[in-house]
Amino acid sequence: MKKIILAITGASGSLYALEFVKMLQGLDVTIHGIISEAGEKVLHLEENVAPSDLSGVRKWFSIKNFAAPMASGSARYDAMVVLPCTMGTLGSIANGLSQNLIHRAADVILKERKPLVLAVRETPFNRNHLRNMLQLNDAGAIICPAMPAFYHKPKSLSEMARHFAGRVACQAGIDVPGLKEWSGLDV
Repeated sequence: MKKIILAITGASGSLYALEFVKMLQGLDVTIHGIISEAGEKVLHLEENVAPSDLSGVRKWFSIKNFAAPMASGSARYDAMVVLPCTMGTLGSIANGLSQNLIHRAADVILKERKPLVLAVRETPFNRNHLRNMLQLNDAGAIICPAMPAFYHKPKSLSEMARHFAGRVACQAGIDVPGLKEWSGLDV
């Protein structure tokens, strides 16, 4: 069984997190969650749900709880996904500022050489954003901007978000059965 951390921050894109959690239900994956205060507000604003409504998350940890399991490498998580990821969170992680449990857990995942997938949500990028992304890439993180694909011809926003969430899951080392993949064109 894989054990992963899902962090939700205050960037727009809560639908991605909802679809990610739904997609992993029934798979051999345990999800532990952390959500920022702004993340809770955006989750409610965009989707009219609370963290407790995400039944696929086994346990939620307070962002202030530095005694939570994910604050130590000995807890042996397999991956961490920040979905969506604000630029403030990206900058804190890039610069080693463990100001809350999301930042600390990401730092632990990086030091343990496990997949850290950051689904950044901002456009356009400024120089600081790009520098922080490059710094994290060099540290081993996977920068996965929330840029959905359309080759699978999604019929709804949920379907589009689900496909992107599946790509994020794959980057975290989770095999998602039935995820549509690009198969090329006959030319």
